[in-house]
Amino acid sequence: MTTQRTQLGQAGEDAAVAFLEHEGYQILRRNFRNKFGEIDIIAKDRDTVCFVEVKTRTSEAYGSPFESVTKAKQRKIIYVALSYLSAQRREETNVRFDVVSVILGDEEGPQVEIIKNAFEAN
Repeated sequence: MTTQRTQLGQAGEDAAVAFLEHEGYQILRRNFRNKFGEIDIIAKDRDTVCFVEVKTRTSEAYGSPFESVTKAKQRKIIYVALSYLSAQRREETNVRFDVVSVILGDEEGPQVEIIKNAFEAN
């Protein structure tokens, strides 16, 4: 059963992928899951592997989508990313954590913004 929230998230991820591809990213994986959690998009931006969290809203009435990527969510993404890199034997790869905000609220089409290097694995 597909919920409205799932449909919204899927539409946001589709808009994010289109945006990233337009910006020159090569999409490697979508919805990568392991025992630590999930990463929405894994992509390459030149020589850097980017782990991309996508946050989608219909408006900014309850704040920016960027604000919803908490420290706890960041830690979870980092654990998933490190596990992915280890499994791919890419521990020495340049890595970046990006967050994409998608607002799907109006007729003009999605408003997509990116924060590159939004947080770091310490």
